[in-house]
Amino acid sequence: MRPMIDAHLDLALNALNYNRDLFLTVEQLREVEKDFNDIKCRNRCTLTFPELKKCRMPVCVATLLARSGPDAATRLGFKRGDIDYATQQIAYSHAFGSLGYYRLLESQGHLKFIQTRGELAAHWKAWEAAPEKTPLGIILSMEGGDPIVNPEQVAHWFGLGLRAVGPAHYGRSHYAYGTATDGPLTPAGVQLLKEFMKVGMILDVTHLADQSFWHAMDVYDGPMLASHHNLRSLVPGDRQLTDDMVKELIKRNAVIGSAFDAWMMYPNWVRGQTQPEVVGLEAIVDHMDKICQFAGNTKHIAFGTDLDGGFGFEQTPRDLNTITDVHKLEEILARRGYSAADIDGIFFGNWLRFFGSALPA
Repeated sequence: MRPMIDAHLDLALNALNYNRDLFLTVEQLREVEKDFNDIKCRNRCTLTFPELKKCRMPVCVATLLARSGPDAATRLGFKRGDIDYATQQIAYSHAFGSLGYYRLLESQGHLKFIQTRGELAAHWKAWEAAPEKTPLGIILSMEGGDPIVNPEQVAHWFGLGLRAVGPAHYGRSHYAYGTATDGPLTPAGVQLLKEFMKVGMILDVTHLADQSFWHAMDVYDGPMLASHHNLRSLVPGDRQLTDDMVKELIKRNAVIGSAFDAWMMYPNWVRGQTQPEVVGLEAIVDHMDKICQFAGNTKHIAFGTDLDGGFGFEQTPRDLNTITDVHKLEEILARRGYSAADIDGIFFGNWLRFFGSALPA
């Protein structure tokens, strides 16, 4: 199996919000949760730290997630007790707790924060020499910008190790409109992106509503990625990228991480009703193919699986039981005509190149 980089894993969400011991094996964690029914994904996890080691993941992007937008009281139907908070101060504190979880694991030798290009190169070299002895490298990202209490706090978060931010999640944040809403960046959102450019924070366009996406393109000219996104032209929905968005991201040397949430892979999926049997991993390659056709190469596609991001194998492709099954794409991609070098790029090379340039020197 090739090494693999994943640009979107909600590890702290699973540990702090779902109270999961991520040092158990997948099988052990499922056994622990066999009688739990508080959330739909209990007993259906697809990853833990041992599974990430098993699937040969040297590096991932690990997230902080806490929402507190201007609609926090109602959340427009999206209110979730696990991630929605009444104020930005509370959201900040929750995100800071998630950061504390990652930092504690680093102090115990389980994780390694990657904050610069040099650290990325050194970590990759160490993993190649001794994969079993090298801890998981994490690049810290924030999904939804509300824990940044004001734009002036960007430098504070950058100093804490944060390296990428998506300004909105579902609904409105204080900075932008997100999935299932539409509107431009707020004045604070414009200032937020200007602060990003000052410190070198990477913009993650994932979840930005259409108007906010294009407004961001007018304001921001730094490094950007789409950490976990698929294509609207293949599976309709405002959560997905339009073809014009894809072309713009290619123009800006971005990389797009394919998401493995099945409702983003199969048209008209109904959560809680549609069964995984209707879609397989092959569908991911359809999205990748189209991006490659726009780009004329394979340099802009990679993985941002979002696995265990509030769902489990009840909402993954039928041939994915754990994250290690992503490696089945090696054979699928080869069968579809991708070269060995192309597949290397998709599994790890494209993210290595992107972060090797986008992280601070």
